[in-house]
Amino acid sequence: MSRISVFSAPFLLGFDSFEERIDRLTRSAEGYPPYNIERTTGGDGAERFHISIAVAGFAQSDLEVSVEDNQLQVRGRQKDEPGRDFLHRGIATRQFQRTFLLADGMNVKDATLGHGMLVIIVERPPAPKIARQIDIRSV
Repeated sequence: MSRISVFSAPFLLGFDSFEERIDRLTRSAEGYPPYNIERTTGGDGAERFHISIAVAGFAQSDLEVSVEDNQLQVRGRQKDEPGRDFLHRGIATRQFQRTFLLADGMNVKDATLGHGMLVIIVERPPAPKIARQIDIRSV
């Protein structure tokens, strides 16, 4: 059975790569670690998104934040310390990868770690309104 996509509309040209990315994101979505996304607007008109990810127990060296092909990827890897004997282990130490799809023009500005929260700031600068006239040639 073939699947009909919103991106297959004839007036949406060049969006097929977005469909592929969205499919990849939905397949990898899971609930760990929990996160919040907050939107603010600066005085300059730029939109800022604060992505807060709960990473209790992870050190700065256990975390990696990267941007590749309009995808913000956050990875966490903890190493078990040999010789530690837990009577109860309620704090997860599993690996994770959280991916966010970024629109064109979005810039990752900063990442900070404090009080068990990794906060990543992504900014969308105000886009200039550009209109231009296209000359029509005779053949």
